[in-house]
Amino acid sequence: MKISAALFFGALSIATPAASADINPAILFDFGGKFDKSYNEAAYNGAESFKTETGIAYVEFEISNASQREQALRRFAEDGRNPIVMAGFAWADPLSKVAAEFPELQFTIIDSVVDAPNVRSVVFKENEGSYVVGTLAGLASQSKTVGFIGGMDIPLIRKFGCGFVGGAKAAGATKVIYNMTGDTPAAWNDPVKGGEIAKAQMGQDADVIYAAASGTGIGVLQAVADAGKLGIGVDSNQNGLQPGNILTSMVKRVDLAVFNSFMDAKEGKFTGGVNELGLKEGGVDYAMDDNNKDLVTAEMKAAAEKVKNDIIAGTIQVHDYLSDNSCPY
Repeated sequence: MKISAALFFGALSIATPAASADINPAILFDFGGKFDKSYNEAAYNGAESFKTETGIAYVEFEISNASQREQALRRFAEDGRNPIVMAGFAWADPLSKVAAEFPELQFTIIDSVVDAPNVRSVVFKENEGSYVVGTLAGLASQSKTVGFIGGMDIPLIRKFGCGFVGGAKAAGATKVIYNMTGDTPAAWNDPVKGGEIAKAQMGQDADVIYAAASGTGIGVLQAVADAGKLGIGVDSNQNGLQPGNILTSMVKRVDLAVFNSFMDAKEGKFTGGVNELGLKEGGVDYAMDDNNKDLVTAEMKAAAEKVKNDIIAGTIQVHDYLSDNSCPY
């Protein structure tokens, strides 16, 4: 399916009428849309923070099918948008083509690596953040059975899951129920199925469930709240979605990746190459706020902080599923 220029521009949204003589930033979201309460929304928040701080306009596009990727990216490049940020690993193939054709432009891709001098590839140590929230899950669980629900079954999401399993078991969980929602992009935006999987896991005694599934995770968190159990959010701070039933959220600073890309371009400091962000760099963390402060005891928080510091120091080595597509925990 191809989209016409008229349709493309009709779908574009300009965030503010402000403009800059130096840069013309743009952001491309992935499936689920910019208000998915998770991954894409984190990217959107980063762009909004940049707009608020600088007054500089950015344009955006939300894809509805995979065939739009290359055409949307190419159109932004032809229009001289710079820098162009893409949220999601699936942008890698079209970016490889377009970046080579527009060497004067600067691109950032989040969650994948494209080897080109004008591309910044931002990847995260999701396994580290997931190990920490797994620690909290293992400590909070009364049944010592916890659950993990991923979105699309890809190595990146198994990286989340493996880290979570390691942290949960180290903290005393004896069983981790592990499910993926599907093997197509539809798995990112199926809250009904997410809720069904969560109910099935709770039927097997899981009382804390971590959802790394974008929009599908909203259904997971709703189901655990309805059952009086605990959920763990992902990417954005989702503690407020079901106050009192979200133990914590594994925050992944996609917003920071977007903000820094825009700001570095504005200040003439943009560089290509790979940026890897973990606990040490503030790229991942666990969320604490008024919504979950009564769920995490002082002892639990102290344990999470110790694990976090031990990972940063290298005392705890968290396995990276992407290194060999295995999980030893």
